[in-house]
Amino acid sequence: MDWTKYLQLGETIAWEGRPAPRCYIYRNWRHSLFGVLLSLLAAYWQSVGIQMAAAYHLSVLAWIPLPILLVGVYLAVGHLVLARWEWETVFYTMTNRRLLVQRGLFRKRLNSLNRQDIVYFQLRPVGKDLGILRIWAKDRNVMLTLWCIEQPRQLIELLETAMAESGNLIRPPESRLDLV
Repeated sequence: MDWTKYLQLGETIAWEGRPAPRCYIYRNWRHSLFGVLLSLLAAYWQSVGIQMAAAYHLSVLAWIPLPILLVGVYLAVGHLVLARWEWETVFYTMTNRRLLVQRGLFRKRLNSLNRQDIVYFQLRPVGKDLGILRIWAKDRNVMLTLWCIEQPRQLIELLETAMAESGNLIRPPESRLDLV
């Protein structure tokens, strides 16, 4: 990805990456399980509704379960297709000043977080050398999520460095480590 149009004067890239494709696409796999169950129940309800509509001459009975069936199909497979489509536009970079995240399915959005505003991050491992990184700013309502980062160690070191430079990383004194 060409970040030059987003970089400020004198800003340099320290790290860039993007999500692992399979992890990003299947990150909401539980929705698919629920969607399959909902689709099966809605399909049964749809078949019963069609039979009842024929028996009672009320066509509305056949249409009632249709929205539920469509939601079930979306949850089963639709969100996977949209995630794969969105994956093409998801990019992450850490510069000497900011953390940038570009994503968006129909309209590309760029979210940024200044390095000195980073106060906390959380790595949730998804697999070996793969994780989801959540990064919070001073304003606790601001958070960026970097989905499915491969080899996150380099980015974590950059985040720790940024937090230490801004005074947001608190490390215990060396003398206290001896007491433990």
